[in-house]
Amino acid sequence: MCRLFLASYSIILGVETAKGFRWLLQRRASSSYKERNSCLLEVNTFKSHIVSMTLMVVLLVALLAVSATQLVKEFDKGTSEAQLWLGCLVAAPGVWLRWFLARLNGRGLGKDGQYLRWVPFGTVIANVAAASAMAALATLKKSVDTTTCNTVASSIQFGLLGCLSTVSTFMAEFNAMRESDYPWRAYAYASFTIAVSFVIGTVIYSVPVWVVGFS
Repeated sequence: MCRLFLASYSIILGVETAKGFRWLLQRRASSSYKERNSCLLEVNTFKSHIVSMTLMVVLLVALLAVSATQLVKEFDKGTSEAQLWLGCLVAAPGVWLRWFLARLNGRGLGKDGQYLRWVPFGTVIANVAAASAMAALATLKKSVDTTTCNTVASSIQFGLLGCLSTVSTFMAEFNAMRESDYPWRAYAYASFTIAVSFVIGTVIYSVPVWVVGFS
């Protein structure tokens, strides 16, 4: 919980610092200067969107190509570099899955979604699922204990599950709830997410380790 409070206060400090810098910039910048720079930063035309998307695709393909090339060189060695490059290759599906789950936020439960609409179920599912899968892979590494298994499992934990889980969104939602008319929701949301993740992770990892006695 101490880490939760530290992260929460970090958001408050960041927001207030940004407001201070914005006030200073508005005091120093002239209206003509702001208009000229805003025009340079805007992507409001079809051509600009095409250029931006093309650049993103090229960068993504280049990253995947470099990752695949380096993975072939390092995979048999079982080094941390191999885990890094394989993690880069499997990271994108984690981002896509989290984006898909985000659609569940704000929908609530029930036929018309009238219950618990304030709970971001997409974020809850993403974080709990990632924590559970990480615990399962940690158990797998204990039971199999080979270089290949350790490399693949660690890469999935770092890449796929690291991108599926989200601390930033979790803390942003916690802060938004804390500043709302119902601040208790923030603590209920955080406590539920942490408790469920801890219990499931303990069952998946600790129980097999205790029963089987992995070293």
